[in-house]
Amino acid sequence: MNQNNLGNQRIGIIGGGAMAEALLRGLVKVVPPAQLTVSDPSQERLDFLRESLQVITTEDNQQVCAQSDVVILAVKPQVMASVVTALRDRLTPDKLVISIAAGIRLEQLAAWLADGVPVVRVMPNTPALIGKGASALAGGTYATEAHMATAVAILEAVGTADVVGEAYLDAVTGLSGSGPAYVYLMIEAMIDAGVHEGLPRDLARRLVLQTFRGSTALLLERGHHPGVERDRVTSPGGTTIAGVKALEDGGVRAALFAAVQAATKRSRELAGK
Repeated sequence: MNQNNLGNQRIGIIGGGAMAEALLRGLVKVVPPAQLTVSDPSQERLDFLRESLQVITTEDNQQVCAQSDVVILAVKPQVMASVVTALRDRLTPDKLVISIAAGIRLEQLAAWLADGVPVVRVMPNTPALIGKGASALAGGTYATEAHMATAVAILEAVGTADVVGEAYLDAVTGLSGSGPAYVYLMIEAMIDAGVHEGLPRDLARRLVLQTFRGSTALLLERGHHPGVERDRVTSPGGTTIAGVKALEDGGVRAALFAAVQAATKRSRELAGK
């Protein structure tokens, strides 16, 4: 993460849920907690965030806007309109607004805000909760390169961040946004398969999790196409090719295509509502 892109900027988060907590946990490692403010209607939640992270907390969204250079909207999509319109006079063009709410397009955000406010829309995913997220972001009409650099720096506090055109964000939702669920399903199935073949469940779980972790690390380190590494462990007439054939016969590849396609389609439908 390039901390220089944040400097002394004050960052506020409206909504103190899981993703907000993830961002705060990443940000406190690179900026002083005194530069971070979070609001939430739950005093219990605010007490937890203040005590565990030493950030500034408040129940007043107006206060967050007043004392922040960057305002991150981390509320549920169904309440976004009411939250943003109530803050319209506070979210001025000198502030960067970042939305992490699914399905709300830049055009809609701009309509709720005053003219000239720079807006960035983000699609994160849940591994951000442990600093291993994959986020994609798109900038609105008034978002400059400097604004985008700031947004990237914030998101890199919890993983990777890629700038894309907004047209890609539905596909990003279908791939990496929903992707952890696909991976968990595959992991669950492989663990059950190991148990079916006689392995103790705790052993099967350890083996499968380490297999996923190690295989991903190998691809990242070597930079090869996945097919190259698959070929390296697939001997002629061996056990692995027998397993791979069963996967192909079972339509695993086609099912993954269909999953990403279905989630992407649903993202477009929700954004159109």
